Amino acid sequence: MKKYFIQKTPFVVPTTDGKLIEEHHGIATTNNPEISIAHMIAPPKWSEPFQTPEFEEYTYIIKGKKQFNIEGEIVILETGQSIKIEKNTKVQYSNPFDEPCEYIAICKPAFDFTKVHREED
Repeated sequence: MKKYFIQKTPFVVPTTDGKLIEEHHGIATTNNPEISIAHMIAPPKWSEPFQTPEFEEYTYIIKGKKQFNIEGEIVILETGQSIKIEKNTKVQYSNPFDEPCEYIAICKPAFDFTKVHREED
């Protein structure tokens, strides 16, 4: 039995806002509730509602910039920077800039839509 798994077919999460989400490991792809790893591209002028997830989220910016509104504090990450946001923290993710933002998101435990607690628009 192999002691590794190479992900060749990530799950592409259906979206309606132009954002690309490719889950490589997590509940939707590998049925792993402990951690999720996703490659994402947020288009220019993209944003999503505030949320208060029940999981930690780590973000590493591959290319571009991404804005975080963390409990009222605006934080902007650029290429090569990363952040860890603690669970149960109110946050809004956005890309108000003119270029796409490519990044990796890691959630621990794994991203679970029932535990993200997004606010209504």
